[in-house]
Amino acid sequence: MAHPLRASYPFPERRELVGEYVTLTPCDPARDSAQLFEEANGSETARALWEFMYFGPFESIASFEDYLSAIHADPKALPFTVRRNTDGKAIGQNCLLAIETLHGRAELGSIWYLPEAQRTPANTEACFLLLCHLFDDLGYRRAEWKCDNQNKRSFAAAERLGFTFEGTFRQHAIRKGINRDTAWLSIIDSEWPQVKEQLAALLRR
Repeated sequence: MAHPLRASYPFPERRELVGEYVTLTPCDPARDSAQLFEEANGSETARALWEFMYFGPFESIASFEDYLSAIHADPKALPFTVRRNTDGKAIGQNCLLAIETLHGRAELGSIWYLPEAQRTPANTEACFLLLCHLFDDLGYRRAEWKCDNQNKRSFAAAERLGFTFEGTFRQHAIRKGINRDTAWLSIIDSEWPQVKEQLAALLRR
């Protein structure tokens, strides 16, 4: 059941979000670029992480830090570094973007993980923690997921997480000099209890 409408909604908190497998820490560009740069850009496998992103791969730690700093400085964004709980290692990034406190909505985006963290519970739990914060802590009405229409892995991940496909925005953007048609997906507050139960079950497997 949807929550009653409010005049405005709180901005998401800049604090750690702790799960069983990963902890999300608010991004510190200087610290986190030093920890992530080489493994996120130092091999062909790692460089493939950036294929569908607007930026990257990066040729220097300075340019990588600039990328993290730009998200950090966006007043409608809250970037998190994802850390593995077993050893505290930084393994990727997950962000809240396009945060609209007037309407109670935010996007999960700029998501990427080091090759060693892919196909592990890291992304599922990181997204679960962010969705819990949005819907349970802050009472948000809507969470969004947008991806390049050619990015089949991202689209499949969104559906696996419980997002519903809403449509494709044709010629929505330009990515590295080529056209990007953007797929839009969402979870709304009335759907969240069932999605939350499904995600919790997925993490228990």
